[in-house]
Amino acid sequence: MALADLIKQNAVLPALRANSKKQLLQEMSAAAAQLTGLPEREIFDVVLQRERLGSTGVGNGIAIPHGKMPSLNEIVGIFARLETPVDFEALDDQPVDLVVLLLAPEGAGADHLKALSRIARVMRDGELVDKMRTTSDAATLYAFLNESQASNAA
Repeated sequence: MALADLIKQNAVLPALRANSKKQLLQEMSAAAAQLTGLPEREIFDVVLQRERLGSTGVGNGIAIPHGKMPSLNEIVGIFARLETPVDFEALDDQPVDLVVLLLAPEGAGADHLKALSRIARVMRDGELVDKMRTTSDAATLYAFLNESQASNAA
């Protein structure tokens, strides 16, 4: 599963402003609503409910909030680079500045897990993550996300 299949070019938010985890999730839910046509509140509630089970802040300034939506037909990802890191209650207690929101159809069990795994693998590439932190250009960020496919295609 390629990252470009999950995150379209119009789903890259290069300089998102948020002052808190909740505001960040609200902003990303609003972007997801525009892309999917689903109600923003429904997306926010699903993501927040998952977040209550435990933070999706995976460490190194990265979070991968996710949830399953009954009325969604395909897996949708949104990438955001924050202007200022926010406290996300991450596993390593570091503030988060790179976020990938992943929404999947309710019945997408294995595909949902494969997508999460793919995102986590890409975001573990320290060199790539460092490059993402140096630009606020959406096209460049999208290129970095897709560049990861060539180096991680295994």
